[in-house]
Amino acid sequence: MNHHAPGGGSLCRNVPLSWNLEVQVDEAFQDQMQEDWLRQAVQATLVSEGISHPAELSLFVTDDEEVRKLNWNYRGVDQTTDVLAFAFREDVEGSAFPQPPDGVTHLGEVIISCPQAARQASEQGHSLKQELTLLTVHGVLHLLEYDHESPEEEQAMRAREVRILSGIEE
Repeated sequence: MNHHAPGGGSLCRNVPLSWNLEVQVDEAFQDQMQEDWLRQAVQATLVSEGISHPAELSLFVTDDEEVRKLNWNYRGVDQTTDVLAFAFREDVEGSAFPQPPDGVTHLGEVIISCPQAARQASEQGHSLKQELTLLTVHGVLHLLEYDHESPEEEQAMRAREVRILSGIEE
């Protein structure tokens, strides 16, 4: 994949060294993807959203059962889902990104169900790579305080996803 940051520069040259992006894929799914795809989708989202300060987040790709458990424990929904996002930041009045004592904004965790992503990719008629890229972008946007509870929020979030995805080439 070739990635371009706003203004036409290469994404790789615009990635702050101060980002700590942990990507973990369950062993059962490692032959279906490359961690670099996921990492590049995270980076493209952060660049697109203007995140240039020290930040960290974790991305995990796992199975339906693990996602179902998390969905039940944290949302009270006893079924799997495609992506969950758990933001670590606490909102501080007047600042979308409060500066923690260590100087690093701890954005949170994104958890993706690989089997659910594969089912959705099949239903949509595109590759698992495309679906995982979309779900990664979607999850990171949630960590950056985007949501889709109202029609207006959903429209704004979908527009951001399309803009970010258009900058990520196969």
